[in-house]
Amino acid sequence: MHIEFLLEEESCAEALKLLVPKIIGNRASFVTHTFQGKRDLLNCLLSRLRAYAKWLPRDWRIVVLVDRDNGACFKLKAKLEQMASDAGLATKTNLGRKSSLQVLNRIAVEELEAWFFGDVQAITTAYPRVPKTLAQKRGFRDPDAISGGTWEALERILKQEGYYAAGMPKIEVARNIGQHLLPDRNQSASFKAFCRGLREMIQ
Repeated sequence: MHIEFLLEEESCAEALKLLVPKIIGNRASFVTHTFQGKRDLLNCLLSRLRAYAKWLPRDWRIVVLVDRDNGACFKLKAKLEQMASDAGLATKTNLGRKSSLQVLNRIAVEELEAWFFGDVQAITTAYPRVPKTLAQKRGFRDPDAISGGTWEALERILKQEGYYAAGMPKIEVARNIGQHLLPDRNQSASFKAFCRGLREMIQ
């Protein structure tokens, strides 16, 4: 089996290159395709899915991963599902007569960095000066409910501990933390949904 990941940006691709083998082992090959942000991905998605639909092998799957940001999660998910349906590809909500789903749509709530906060041990292993008690601090107990932007929160914490005074390099940080993330230890509900969907999809 083979999986095509359609992603907003390169930092997400770097994290998934490290994470996906931990989630599904060697049960599928995969490649990542990045866009110039969420808007670019959404603008290009329907035409990209229609192109896939013309030749997609039976054992290929497509995973679309976007950040929720400040949008309504259910509305965004419905939009993604509709585009897959319009392209003639099967998802969980429009499986119909298809024998298996072809597209898995998943949303990082509210951003990819929330998944990092879901595994504070991975953050503190990559950046030892970050307090190991971070997950118990007010505002960080639920990684999917961190207010003010998880990217900004992570940058602020790293700066406070003496990392990246000139600004956080997202790709480098994704790579550094990603190598220490353990899927079954993660407390982010949206990350758990991503893992569950990915594992079900390749069964």
